Amino acid sequence: MPATVRAAAPAGQRLTTDTAASFNHWKHLVAESFVPLAAQTSDVDGFRGRLRSRVVDRMSIVEVTATSHEVHRTPALIARAQERYFKLNLQLEGTGLLIQDNREAVLRPGDLAIYDTNRPYTLAFEEQTRIMVVMFPCDALALPTDYVGQLAAVRMAGDAGLSGIVGQFIRQLAGNLDVLNGPSGSRLATNALDLVSTMLHAEMDISPDRMKPQALLAVSVREYIEANLSDPGLSPASIAAAHFISTRHLHNLFHESGTTVAGFIRSQRLDGARRDLRDPLHAGLPVGAVAARWGFLDAAHFSRTFRDAFGVPPSDWRRAG
Repeated sequence: MPATVRAAAPAGQRLTTDTAASFNHWKHLVAESFVPLAAQTSDVDGFRGRLRSRVVDRMSIVEVTATSHEVHRTPALIARAQERYFKLNLQLEGTGLLIQDNREAVLRPGDLAIYDTNRPYTLAFEEQTRIMVVMFPCDALALPTDYVGQLAAVRMAGDAGLSGIVGQFIRQLAGNLDVLNGPSGSRLATNALDLVSTMLHAEMDISPDRMKPQALLAVSVREYIEANLSDPGLSPASIAAAHFISTRHLHNLFHESGTTVAGFIRSQRLDGARRDLRDPLHAGLPVGAVAARWGFLDAAHFSRTFRDAFGVPPSDWRRAG
């Protein structure tokens, strides 16, 4: 069957449905929807696969339905990566095996597991399977990347606790991909990441008295930045001063997570402005006023930065919504 694309919507947020015409086509579809992966199957001729996906802000939400196969994230593929992502899997049907960092998680319907695209991993499915994959940049969470990595390939049971709540929420997203557009889709994406952060906090049993001082500081700094994005004076110097540390120490905190202070501030501000430009509540605000809400006081600079990040000027993004 040929691949199909349906449900036209604004660029970057449209719902797409792709059916693999062959296993080679499946390899291409998987690489385009996620990060480059090496895929293989023992039944090339009998393989069947379909992807339903939507991109909401910086989050990719993909429903994968396929027969027996496996995918590998190899060191060679990682070496070509430009951005680091976390992927959260919800097993909907069948059984999956996730391997990363010498840990193995057998996932049955309802189970969740997280993994890091910057480290080798394997996903294997011996039978017909259906999973929901949520992929997002590592800096989308207020948690230190290395601490989240401690949970890579750890099964989080979907029948109880916070993981059960998060699993149900993601399951609902899987059943409603066609309506995840516009401002409501952005809000749901933000809600999903908040739920994932809460679940990971609980899974790591993070608390101020048990968390390593460096990791606790990293969380505090990110939360401070997110609370002060509207302040045009937000800078490494002001952030460091607020936490009684040197700017060098601050830069080292972000370097350990593979990003920079300025890069994190910029990405968070751009995401906020992008959501507001599509939000009916702010439809009457000029683009420059929306930019100022997120700390961009120079309209021309904001327009260039927005276009470089998202491929279109902010005014075009607003009209497309």
